[in-house]
Amino acid sequence: MENYNLEPYQDKDFQKEQAYARAKKRVKELKGFYWHAFWYVAVNIFLVYTIVSNGGEFWHFGTFSTAIFWGIGLGFHALSVFGKNYMFSKSWEERKIKEFMDNDKRQWK
Repeated sequence: MENYNLEPYQDKDFQKEQAYARAKKRVKELKGFYWHAFWYVAVNIFLVYTIVSNGGEFWHFGTFSTAIFWGIGLGFHALSVFGKNYMFSKSWEERKIKEFMDNDKRQWK
């Protein structure tokens, strides 16, 4: 039987393809957030203008209630897009792994 030198998943093209897929997914997430933010601003300007131009009070909870509650949703969307690597970054993972390994080493002695 012939000996084949196969290195599974070490192919450079495969790694480039994975990197491209990750980058494409990230761009799609960013684009979604930016559209969400655009519509948040556009709709809330329209709503505030409409309420005030029809005789409503400017400094009233009802005038800004949509902006407040939608803003909370937009904040969570921002955390999902930008906050992923903020709290649980690679350096945090590495610190935790080292911490658990150090704890295990103490138990082995």
